[in-house]
Amino acid sequence: MTQYIGKGGTTLLPFAKFVTTSYKWILAFWLVFFGIMTYFAIQLPGLLAGDGFRVDGEHEKVMKIISEDFGLPAESLLIVFDGKTDAEIDATLERLDTLHIASEIVSPLAEDAQYTNDLSYALLHFNEAPDNMPQVVSDIRASFAKEEGIVLTGGGAFEHDVNQASQRDLMTAEAIGLPIAIIVLLFAFGTIVASFVPLIVGIGTVVSTLGVMGILGNQVELSIFVLNIVPMLGLALSIDFALLFISRYREELKKQSIVDSIIMTIRTAGRSIIFSAICVFIGLGAMLLIRVDIFMNIAVGGMIVVGMAVISSLTLLPAVLLVLGERIHKGRLLKDHTEDANGWRKFANGVIKRPVTIALVAFVLLAIAVIPVRNMELTIPQIDSLPESFDTRTAFEKMQETFELDAESTVYILAEREGGWKTTEGLNAMKTLQDQLTEDSLVKDVSTIFTLSGIETPAEWENRLKVPPLYDQLNPLLKELTDTNRLLIPVTLRAAGSSNEAQDWVRDWSATADWNLLIGGEPRFNQEIFDEIADHIVYVLLIIVVSTFFILLVAFRSLIIPIKAILMNILGLSATFGILVYIFQYGHFGLHPGTVALIIPVIVFSLVFGLSMDYEVFLISRMQEEFSYSFDNDKSTVEGLATTSKVITSAALIMIVLTGAFAFTDVMPVKQIGVGIAVAVAIDATIIRLLLVPSLMKLFGKWNWWLPFGKGLYRSNSQISRGREE
Repeated sequence: MTQYIGKGGTTLLPFAKFVTTSYKWILAFWLVFFGIMTYFAIQLPGLLAGDGFRVDGEHEKVMKIISEDFGLPAESLLIVFDGKTDAEIDATLERLDTLHIASEIVSPLAEDAQYTNDLSYALLHFNEAPDNMPQVVSDIRASFAKEEGIVLTGGGAFEHDVNQASQRDLMTAEAIGLPIAIIVLLFAFGTIVASFVPLIVGIGTVVSTLGVMGILGNQVELSIFVLNIVPMLGLALSIDFALLFISRYREELKKQSIVDSIIMTIRTAGRSIIFSAICVFIGLGAMLLIRVDIFMNIAVGGMIVVGMAVISSLTLLPAVLLVLGERIHKGRLLKDHTEDANGWRKFANGVIKRPVTIALVAFVLLAIAVIPVRNMELTIPQIDSLPESFDTRTAFEKMQETFELDAESTVYILAEREGGWKTTEGLNAMKTLQDQLTEDSLVKDVSTIFTLSGIETPAEWENRLKVPPLYDQLNPLLKELTDTNRLLIPVTLRAAGSSNEAQDWVRDWSATADWNLLIGGEPRFNQEIFDEIADHIVYVLLIIVVSTFFILLVAFRSLIIPIKAILMNILGLSATFGILVYIFQYGHFGLHPGTVALIIPVIVFSLVFGLSMDYEVFLISRMQEEFSYSFDNDKSTVEGLATTSKVITSAALIMIVLTGAFAFTDVMPVKQIGVGIAVAVAIDATIIRLLLVPSLMKLFGKWNWWLPFGKGLYRSNSQISRGREE
């Protein structure tokens, strides 16, 4: 039987020979590289800051201006007092004041809006954002660590806790996922040595990537979510690659020497790994079009870990296998079940005997799962990213409920006018803008010199300024809200900052041609994030889909196979999103009803679309090998499924276990990403790969291999007959 390798395998021949002749140097390089990267990987958690929901837009520009030029704080924290007396509140704030951490402390005892008999909160303002916010948070908490009913919350405290929870989540997920992954590998290989080799490669890949990210973190700001998502992806993908590689290597080892087996495996399985990695790489790279930090962080981190997984799979892994030699079979715990392939062969034959029925059942199952997608509610993760066990979250939510802060939001408008705002014309323009804002039904309050002073008309304002005592009272207010040609107007809306109403409001006012306005605040922040995704998501999807199509077109020299693969992937991912809505939004499996994090559809689609191609390439490659010499579509379908199903199922199980383990973690966006990837891979490896692929391969017959241009594998019946006679 002639082995089908293809052009990619021929291209890899020199590289394969280099690896087999230089494997000791390769191992030495990896040991040194691993040691260096470990040093930088240890530093990474301390370099992570922020949740990554940042876009270089108008909101950020406005907040910087009002902080630097109008004296508003650059950063604020809150201290919530629950059941504390006035004396206890005062004593706590006096202790904080002696630390000289905050620029200003606003006590609830001085502000009625922050005080009730049961619950109160103080504001800690910082004129400049602290260089080391985690340390500031720790110092503040240490000042009242032994007291009940006092909780520090707000942006910096939230980020600090998410960082700590993320580190704990990573250890939890690994403690759950790795032992189960070892069991899956033992069932796949049957020997202890073979089972632990993928773990060595996976750990080397992840630690090396985290080291590179640690170096990168000294140059750019990285999201705290990188700490979970990069190891999740890297460990699962590198172990999957190693599983596919070792499985093919052990097949070859039955027919030829160790060195020749490594060379052949690099030329065949290595080619599949490269094609699979390219699909994942493109999916991640496409996210760079969305100029939101978290997408760019995950894209860069993901591309680095995918690249590292390919390099380790094609260099470190074969080097380790060459060192082990025949010892790869040591420590056998399970018999090598040669009948497994026969079982899968019977299954494949059963599927292709009833292709229409099987395909219809699969489509119905996926269609049912898709139904909840229509109700998907996407939000930007905020304080609810933390579990309810964190005081940071419970205190903040109790404060919001007590003071009804979640029903309102503040918008900061910067209006610019040639000639300034202090002249008669400027004051009249200010009053006109104020009136227009006040007339808006969504506006609850507008803060200008007129509303804050109680003066109703520009003429009355000018008259009062002529009186020296009144001038001394009013002029500071004018300076507080105006700066040369700019006017600051804080506006309170009767809608939460995350609501569609608030986002539509800032979007409409930004588009007005009557005024030269810049708008900041939570509604603007949310609107910019949503619009940035909406404006670029089509291009992201096009890049992923079109690139994948041409990659599969080149790989399999077929027009039908890429189209089927893309459509099945889209259907499978749609079903995944429906299941995520059912679990997280509807509130099942012990979860409270909530929302789906805004990042989930983009990240899961970008990651899984490429990951599922991993199995597609591996499965169809074996079908292609069989068809290249038999030209029998049914036989190639059955043999491809029979010879790869055990490996694909094992690889999928490992991916499901390592990503699904994050379902038991605390940080909600990471939990949703882990569950999303696990569900998508489960759907892909079962309903799609085991049912839809073989049934559709049967229905399309030899047209699966048709290519209208170039040289495909499709042959007419007469061509097949002539080929067999020859």
